[in-house]
Amino acid sequence: MKSPVVKQVNNALYKSTIDIGASKFKQILWYFVNVLFFKNSFIIISSLKVSLLKLFGAKIGKGIVIKPVVNIKYPWKLQIGDHSWIGEEVWIDNLSEVIIGNNVTISQGALLLTGSHDHTRTSFDFISYPIHLEDGVWIGARAVVFGGTTCQTHSILGINSVAEKDLKPYTIYKGNPAIPVLGRSIF
Repeated sequence: MKSPVVKQVNNALYKSTIDIGASKFKQILWYFVNVLFFKNSFIIISSLKVSLLKLFGAKIGKGIVIKPVVNIKYPWKLQIGDHSWIGEEVWIDNLSEVIIGNNVTISQGALLLTGSHDHTRTSFDFISYPIHLEDGVWIGARAVVFGGTTCQTHSILGINSVAEKDLKPYTIYKGNPAIPVLGRSIF
């Protein structure tokens, strides 16, 4: 009897198909701006950060608050509506588009992760999908939102929870993977 053929991942075959959307010069320049002005705990002026994001192609609304030690991969793939907040140590790993609506709160240490790898292929190919946080969404501290997810209007993703699929409107989700636990009422 023959033994089954077991395939293994071979990282030497890995190829990225991501379209960065910017020249190498722009990417390198952003790297230094990100380190100096965003990931830096001493820079607390949101208006400066908003201006820099716009300069690099982000579409940003009014009244945006960006706290210290925020990491943004590619500002040219970022859109933020009016009066949204991005808390300390948030990481927006936007290899694909990230669209953040109006009045959205992203709490401390949250991760918006658009990229991953195809674990079914020996070449472990890179995959990336957009994230959309609709108006009034709250992403709790240390929560993770995966690519391909839409957090619909006024949904909440609780502390340390993981959203791998769409969140329904006006619903509170908790856990890993996140499940609906309560409706959200606003008075």
